[in-house]
Amino acid sequence: MESAPMNPPTTLPAADKTGASSAYLKIVPPSGLATLNLRDVWRFRDLLLALAGRDVKLRYKQTALGVIWVVLQPLMAAGVFSFVFGRVAQLPSDGIPYFLFSYTGLLAWNLFANTLTKTSGCLIGNSQLISKIFFPRLVLPLSSVPSVLIDFAVAAGMLAVLMITYHRPLLPSMFLLPVWLAMVLAMALGVGLITAALTVTYRDVQYILPVLIQILLYASPIAYGLTYALQRVPESEQRLYLLNPLVGPLEAFRSSLLGTPWPPQMPMALLYSAVASVLMLVIGAYSFKKMERQFADVI
Repeated sequence: MESAPMNPPTTLPAADKTGASSAYLKIVPPSGLATLNLRDVWRFRDLLLALAGRDVKLRYKQTALGVIWVVLQPLMAAGVFSFVFGRVAQLPSDGIPYFLFSYTGLLAWNLFANTLTKTSGCLIGNSQLISKIFFPRLVLPLSSVPSVLIDFAVAAGMLAVLMITYHRPLLPSMFLLPVWLAMVLAMALGVGLITAALTVTYRDVQYILPVLIQILLYASPIAYGLTYALQRVPESEQRLYLLNPLVGPLEAFRSSLLGTPWPPQMPMALLYSAVASVLMLVIGAYSFKKMERQFADVI
């Protein structure tokens, strides 16, 4: 019996003059902004809003005081700071009542600390969602931001009450507040993206991060003003202190609200903080996307 003739080998299509064939699709890895795949994040914006709404609803569910905790936490912290640093240590507050002085600093600090904490734990907290459903993982850390901003807005309402109580006038510099807040938020989100990705593989990060946040709290001008800190720190160590990128925007936030004086180092500190915030956000986003592929396997 004769065997069936074998199919002749398929001939490759002829290449054009440039040497490339139109019959093939060349797949190359994305570069630049395409690596972040922001278009897919926009397509899944409904999921982002749903996760943000879930976070807001569940946070104070089955609590007696509910959203009042958003105001009580900085109020109690400001009370402790007023007693320890205002009365016991007698730190100066640039002529501002110390309770208002510390509450204003804590308001901006809580925006940074809460954003960093929630962003860093968002992947572990949604591990079942990551392992079962496909969606841009960048949606999870971004969904943590709206709830933090809502908490900030509620606490800012109490700040308005305190400013009226202490007869503090409205200043034109308040229009710069969104700039300082954007710098703080960008820094927190950039660091949070890196720690969130690292926490998936190294769970030690979730134990180290609260300690680092607590250290950074006292290394930033919150319980004290930047002018006082620079007066107490030797000139040779001032540059080391100003390496903290939160120094500039935190001090500028309080100064824009209360009119506290700026030390001569503030312009350079703000410029450094602005560059550091943008770089940290970009580095955090690209690092998160680079480690994204292993999330479902490792988590």
